Amino acid sequence: MKSANNSIHTKLKSHIFGIGVFAALFAFFFFAGGLVAANGQSLGPTDSHIVSVYIDGQETSVPTRATTVDEFLSRANIKINAYDLVEPSLNTPIDANNFRIQIFRAKPVTIIDGPNQQHILTPYNNAKLIAEKAGYVVYPEDNLTLTTTTNFVQDNIIGDKLIINRATPISMSLYGTPPAIYRTQAKTVGDFLKERNIQIATGATVTPGENTSISANLPIFVSKYGETVVSATETVDFPVNTTNDPLTTLNQITVITPGVLGTKQVTYQVELRDGKEISRKVLQEVVTVQPQAQIQTRGTKTPDISSTDAVAWMRAAGIADSDFYYVDFIVGHEGGWGGVQKWNKAGSGAYGICQALPASKMASAGSDYMTNPVTQLKWCNGYAISRYGSWYGAFETWNRQGWW
Repeated sequence: MKSANNSIHTKLKSHIFGIGVFAALFAFFFFAGGLVAANGQSLGPTDSHIVSVYIDGQETSVPTRATTVDEFLSRANIKINAYDLVEPSLNTPIDANNFRIQIFRAKPVTIIDGPNQQHILTPYNNAKLIAEKAGYVVYPEDNLTLTTTTNFVQDNIIGDKLIINRATPISMSLYGTPPAIYRTQAKTVGDFLKERNIQIATGATVTPGENTSISANLPIFVSKYGETVVSATETVDFPVNTTNDPLTTLNQITVITPGVLGTKQVTYQVELRDGKEISRKVLQEVVTVQPQAQIQTRGTKTPDISSTDAVAWMRAAGIADSDFYYVDFIVGHEGGWGGVQKWNKAGSGAYGICQALPASKMASAGSDYMTNPVTQLKWCNGYAISRYGSWYGAFETWNRQGWW
């Protein structure tokens, strides 16, 4: 018999993840009164968290009482192979709802670097990351091509194929500057000069000639006699490539690959008078080390604030909707939305939903600061912006040091 208040609903989720088949990821049983049985344990609304698991793009959301990522995966019987990538790391605490775990299954890749081949397992999909994680040193001028082989018998390859086409190293002295090392895919000296946008000044000579074929460690000299020149090595800013991530909190920046500054050799024509420099102009700029772009994501996920009172209070305090998540995070880790009249348990004197220390600081926002959550939030808003520049800055600081 089924009862309206005491019915058992069974839900079974199973997925195929990466290499191999994992059956029956979780079984949940929902009882009256809001208790959940998961992995053999009864979960109440105060001792469980909702965790979203993404395995090679497939998502499953489940409640759990596990306290770390490793414990969660163990309870869920999700096996992690040696070359799989888990983000965040296995020892990361699960301390909030909507916690996200991503698992990237390793796949076979054959790396072809000239005459050398290496077969590896890797969870990465980016050619540069695959090569670097496998221990290869690659330069910005090297061409990396990642493809999936279609003829396993002919290629003797299973899975993806990464071909590294190396650039040729050469050296060049520009208008008397010390020789610098360059790498190029150009076939001739003339093609290299065009590639680097090197303009040959009137009266200058190029040795060897521009029709000379590029070979490893070829020395090139660009010279102009009768001119005073100086050179300087300067930095080149790296570009930033940002893509939106709908699974990450609104405006949260996650750096996937840090940017690397480049360098350039700047040659100046200097005018001297009585041995002193009176003017200079750029004769030539040549990038010697290409900057490497920073790859990052920006979160676009709209925060889910469960308390309608909290939303009304924040708006009344003049806090932008885009900052709600960061405010909710900090309040949740300080006094809580129900802590308008909450004193710090350790007796420090901190008070209220943001745990202002001392409480009297909040008087600047209104005389009712001891009882009015909107007044407290007005003070918190001013504090976050004046001290950290923004609520996001306050959020980052809290995550880094555990207080604000």
